[in-house]
Amino acid sequence: MSDIAFALNPKKMNELVPTLNDVPAQARTKSVELLNQALADLSDLYSQAKQAHWNVRGKTFYSQHLLFDQVADSVEEFLDEIAERVVQLGGVAQGTVRQAAARSSLKEFPTDNWDDLAYVKALAERFAVCAKAARNSIDASDECGDKDTADLFTGVSKALDKSLWFLEAHLRG
Repeated sequence: MSDIAFALNPKKMNELVPTLNDVPAQARTKSVELLNQALADLSDLYSQAKQAHWNVRGKTFYSQHLLFDQVADSVEEFLDEIAERVVQLGGVAQGTVRQAAARSSLKEFPTDNWDDLAYVKALAERFAVCAKAARNSIDASDECGDKDTADLFTGVSKALDKSLWFLEAHLRG
């Protein structure tokens, strides 16, 4: 089967590729699922932070424009690492824009209110959702025996919490 046929076959995308990685297959399957969900959610979160960055208006435009870019960068930093961990475990990283949109658990970003604080609140809510999911994934990957993936999710959780703190601090002005 060609690489293109493999990539386009959804059934094959959910199968593990043979590997000498000694993490048990059941743990790798669970971790790949958790990682692909995180890849979708974080890709969506990144694009929503950029949406806010591009479209914010108001009295605090400049500081929020910079804030939104900073929190977007904090998410983007993990996308490659998450996708590569999927592949290391024998999975197929499902990280196209369409795949992320179809799989994301985040609410759509509001585009009808350009108020700067509304954007901060919307992003804070979404960062909180992703941080909670990362903490759940720490436990789930650790329980199935994949400590390296748990460690990756720990880093993701810490970064999301820091960005959430920055966003919430703007709401308490």
